[in-house]
Amino acid sequence: MGTTEPEIGGLADDRPLLGRTSTAERVADILRGRIAEGYFPPGERLSEDSIGKALGVSRNTLREAFRLLTHERLLVHELNRGVFVRKLAVQDVEDIYRTRRLVECAVVQGLGEPPYALDRLDAAVAKGERSSREQDWRGVSTANIHFHRELVALAGSARTDELMRGVLAELRLAFHVVDDPRRLHQPYLVRNRAILEALRAGERTGAERLLEEYLDDSRTQLVDAYADLVEDEGDA
Repeated sequence: MGTTEPEIGGLADDRPLLGRTSTAERVADILRGRIAEGYFPPGERLSEDSIGKALGVSRNTLREAFRLLTHERLLVHELNRGVFVRKLAVQDVEDIYRTRRLVECAVVQGLGEPPYALDRLDAAVAKGERSSREQDWRGVSTANIHFHRELVALAGSARTDELMRGVLAELRLAFHVVDDPRRLHQPYLVRNRAILEALRAGERTGAERLLEEYLDDSRTQLVDAYADLVEDEGDA
């Protein structure tokens, strides 16, 4: 059965949304990156006027970008108060790690036969090691995030990349609360290197085992530290 004229006319009415949605998505990309980098820490209120003026976008476009990031659980809207960067609960952190384990380990398991395209993963490892030597602990944190992003990118799936982009941005909300990047990330640099070298040697099963242990240890460390901070904040 063919498409009727009224349906075509109704679709044409949505044409203006294309440009606005595209702009809103670009604004959301910018804000997502800023949140992930700690420019907007958890609990901070986002000013529509200041951000809209800085980016040169309309209030409607900015509100749509806020809506997209709220859907990704990076922002929350509080009635009569505004939009805030989300504060995670301990259960959120645990769920993020469950998702990471499912996705990252599945990517490694499904890599197929070597050799693998490891240049970008290698660059992330090298950047973390260089930042550590320079005692740039936030740089170490960022390099670690890039390591896991590039690891997932080995799957060659735009959908998986998009999923992990949101998951890792959300994870950094917890990192910013703990705010001790050296303790959180430096011990894992050698483990990043070990995973990389296992993949370079074509040892996919060994790399998957190393990754599972890595994520389990990282989850335990972060959840324990985060739980202590959330408890202290509740007692304050």
